[in-house]
Amino acid sequence: MSSNDLSLLALRLGVGGTLVAHGAQKLFGAFGGGGIEGTAGAMHAMGFRPGKRNAVLAGASEAGGGALLVLGLATPVGGASAAAAMVAAAFVHKPNGFFTTSGGFEYPAVLGLVSAALAVSGPGRFSLDAATGHALNKRWTTVLALAGAGAGAYATIKQRQATVAADAQAQEAADAPADGPGTPVAS
Repeated sequence: MSSNDLSLLALRLGVGGTLVAHGAQKLFGAFGGGGIEGTAGAMHAMGFRPGKRNAVLAGASEAGGGALLVLGLATPVGGASAAAAMVAAAFVHKPNGFFTTSGGFEYPAVLGLVSAALAVSGPGRFSLDAATGHALNKRWTTVLALAGAGAGAYATIKQRQATVAADAQAQEAADAPADGPGTPVAS
């Protein structure tokens, strides 16, 4: 029995289980989460539009990716899916700095990093991938999964940034005086 295999199992169970729980909060309202409707409202407010579609995608990426990591099945797909969701979450928290104590991106960054590392390293001997002869855990699967997840995360982040900028511009226009900037007001 290899200590590396035990370490990979521990990482998969800890990180994958955490991701399943977070996804279940979003999808089903489990563990005090908002469920689809509550999460959709939060996603909309954060600039992820449409909110419901993004809530389902985030919840499915976390719960599904986490479940695949726990099982050690299609590990590259599970790790890449979870990593992509965590990259998007980290960008939301980025303005608050690094540390979680100030609302920063520390927590999603660590979950995303470990998920990506598991996608690359593989699940180890104590996994369904190993039991199936790694039928769903090939080098090309890893490259394809990480590239696809990276492209998806990039597109999601860019779309959110554009939405946040447009919302800020609309708010600025709504807050401007009706006569326009610099127009003297008659007394």
